[in-house]
Amino acid sequence: MANEKEVMLTLDGLNKLEKELEYLKTVRRREVAERIKQALEFGDISENSEYEDAKNEQGFIEGRILSIEKMLRNARIIDESEAQAGVVTLGSTVKLVEINGGAEVEYTIVGSAEADPMKFKISNESPVGRSLMGQKLGSIVNVTVPMGTIQYKIIDIK
Repeated sequence: MANEKEVMLTLDGLNKLEKELEYLKTVRRREVAERIKQALEFGDISENSEYEDAKNEQGFIEGRILSIEKMLRNARIIDESEAQAGVVTLGSTVKLVEINGGAEVEYTIVGSAEADPMKFKISNESPVGRSLMGQKLGSIVNVTVPMGTIQYKIIDIK
């Protein structure tokens, strides 16, 4: 337990995990228990697919609960007030322009537990996030991706 990895979270990310945990423990557990009870009423469980499905879902929910509890136990909240102006840190929103293509993109750097690339929230452990950490406004950053290397210029940091 002493070597569990620290989980970096924004305050928003912490609140979302706490709400999900509460929902899983109070609502989803009860729903699945009811499904199991109903499936048992069908009789023989050896060939009861409803029972099997409900037990699998119960296992998934219990696993997710344990996972969230572990994240919360090891959580460290990103203190945005400690961020240096003009330097990329956890919690920073960074606007980049691709040097060769001119495409602009904006990412928020978060801990791995909060990463959601579809919402442009990338982990500080991802190739782009790792390359951006500690960089300053105006810096040119080389990001190694499976297709090669992409160069970005940091044009804004919030």
